[in-house]
Amino acid sequence: MGPTLFALGFVSLLGQVALLRELGVAFYGSELITILALGAWMLGTATGALGALPRLRPARRGERDGAAADGAGADADASGARRLLLACAILLVAALAWTRGARVVLGGVRGGYLPFPAQLCALALALLPPAFAMGLLFQQATRGAIARGRSLAWAYAIESAGALAGGLAATLALRAGLANLVALLLGAAAATALARPRSTLARVWAALLLAGLVTAPWLDRVTTGWSHPGLLATRDTPYGRVTLSGWDGQVNVFVNDALAYETGGTAAEEFVTLVALQHPSPRRVLVLGGGTAGLIAQALRHGPAELVSVELDEALRRLLVAHLPDSLRAPLADPRVRAVADDPRRYLERSSATWDLILVGMPEPASGQANRFYTREFFAACAARLAPGGVLGLRLPLAENYWTPQLVRRTASIEAALRASFPHALLLPGATAVLAASDAPLSRDARRLEQRYVARGLQARLATPAYVAWLVTNERVDEIAAQTAAARAPVNTDARPACYQYTLMLWLAKFYPALARLDPARLGARDGPPWARVAGLALLAVAWLVVRRPAARRAVAVAAAGGIGMVMEALLLLAWQARRGVLYQDLGLLLMLFMAGLTLGALGIDRLHRARPRLAAARLWTGRPAGCLLLAVIAGACLWLAARLRAPGGPGPVETGAWLAAAGALTAAVFAHASRQAADPARAAGPLYAADLAGGCLGSVAAALLLVPIAGLADTALLLVWVAVAAAFWI
Repeated sequence: MGPTLFALGFVSLLGQVALLRELGVAFYGSELITILALGAWMLGTATGALGALPRLRPARRGERDGAAADGAGADADASGARRLLLACAILLVAALAWTRGARVVLGGVRGGYLPFPAQLCALALALLPPAFAMGLLFQQATRGAIARGRSLAWAYAIESAGALAGGLAATLALRAGLANLVALLLGAAAATALARPRSTLARVWAALLLAGLVTAPWLDRVTTGWSHPGLLATRDTPYGRVTLSGWDGQVNVFVNDALAYETGGTAAEEFVTLVALQHPSPRRVLVLGGGTAGLIAQALRHGPAELVSVELDEALRRLLVAHLPDSLRAPLADPRVRAVADDPRRYLERSSATWDLILVGMPEPASGQANRFYTREFFAACAARLAPGGVLGLRLPLAENYWTPQLVRRTASIEAALRASFPHALLLPGATAVLAASDAPLSRDARRLEQRYVARGLQARLATPAYVAWLVTNERVDEIAAQTAAARAPVNTDARPACYQYTLMLWLAKFYPALARLDPARLGARDGPPWARVAGLALLAVAWLVVRRPAARRAVAVAAAGGIGMVMEALLLLAWQARRGVLYQDLGLLLMLFMAGLTLGALGIDRLHRARPRLAAARLWTGRPAGCLLLAVIAGACLWLAARLRAPGGPGPVETGAWLAAAGALTAAVFAHASRQAADPARAAGPLYAADLAGGCLGSVAAALLLVPIAGLADTALLLVWVAVAAAFWI
């Protein structure tokens, strides 16, 4: 059963990554959908692990003992596991096709959101069937392994090792530039080959899969074209799916199917003009993202001697340049322009140059990835690279007229982060607000700005002198400034991404308007009502009294350890993402370290239990006190992690990898220890595996939607200490 368990882990992680990415594209890059999808995958796998399977065949007449029956039952389990593995491969491919066509099938308008219940329905139909099949497969393969004398901890370790290989495959696929569809088809092909198809139906499926791999580029374009009429090109990059469509000379750029910009608009003209006019003579300009969206062309009109454009996604730039109109392609070849492929934050940290003008063209803070370009730490890095009197400019999607309380608080959290590094800041409201900041006073004198406009010989379709004068003298500028100043919003930082939480709530408010008035920051106030803490403690006490059966208590302890492990993993990856850039290739390797920790932790505890008859000292490590000790170690690790997350710079690259491996090892150690306490490991396999996944599901969703945005990284790690202590009562 070892190869089957390994294949399960491999296909599970590779398929999970591919489908989560497809769902992110299908729902316009919404991180909330991605988080819910991760939870749904774990829930489906947990449900499958609890599913009913036929029992081993009883002994037949004439058999001397149960050994022959056990052997026949083990063979039946092996055959059933192969069929389930083939089913997993088929369901993964079907899920990808459904995800790409769900908006069309459910009657959605191109470019518009489906109703939220319809989104959840589409997500469930994509993820639950393959996840359920994989949960059943784990139960089937584990039962066969136990029948052959292996342990549940061993099966868990082998499945984790397969997931490690799946993470490596996903990483290599990204580095090789393979499309997401190709990566999933290759994973399905590997599962099909290991299933050794023998029936006619299985062989037909294998032939169809081979045909799909041969025609993959054509299939990719056809299925992408379902939602994009006028498709010009599409490509998966390490940062998302880039799709270009167009007609009549206009090019529309979609990132994860959300419209990023179109070449016929005036957004770049308005943004650059309003910010550049705040500087008397910008000679050196730095553009962070959005260069191909027209920011370079507009910035060159202000006469700089040097312009550096830093793009996070070099693949997007290369794909887009080939389809840009001449008016936008020509400025990219200007001798004053130097293009750099790098993470903007890392570029600022490594650069020693100073700039008169820094234009931030990154996406709005709608995800943890984008939020890192709107934090106090990022603005401090920009301030350090500006020359005296230099100006920083950024833009933020808002509303033309009515601002909801959450929109005001989100803007206030960003403005507070901006004012932490700049004594002067100016917000010009509109459908897309323009923010400028400097160490020198910013001008609202329409005459002075018009003089600079004329002196530079500017010509514009929208940002004319009259339009600029109206924006800077509009009474709404003072009105919005008063609203954001009065708002009780926390400063948006790397360690506490408050802006991200407001963005998620604003997204949900599109479907449930009542949420627009909810303030998540107040839910986490330290001076909040004490009844919440009392209720939490009372709930723990009641649960301890109710859950008295040993098997149920072990399941609770395993769920707690799984949740802690997932939250620790999320904290470490968020810290890496916020402070060292978003590189899917590197993050894939970091995830592999977590899976390696799972493998080593489970194998280590399993080996220790096997040594119990030979080592007297090992008996001390195999009872309930050992489980309490493991959870105490987890509590100590969370306390230490909180201190490291508070330290300047956070954990370094090597330290982050070590932390991820340790988190995986401790999570697996609790699982392996609990499995060894079960009287019937075969019956305990499904419930314990389901508890581990259910805990991980709850931990990942709670961390991303509630704990990190409200409490921050370090305080969330401190909360894990109390969860580990409480779990010790159930082990």
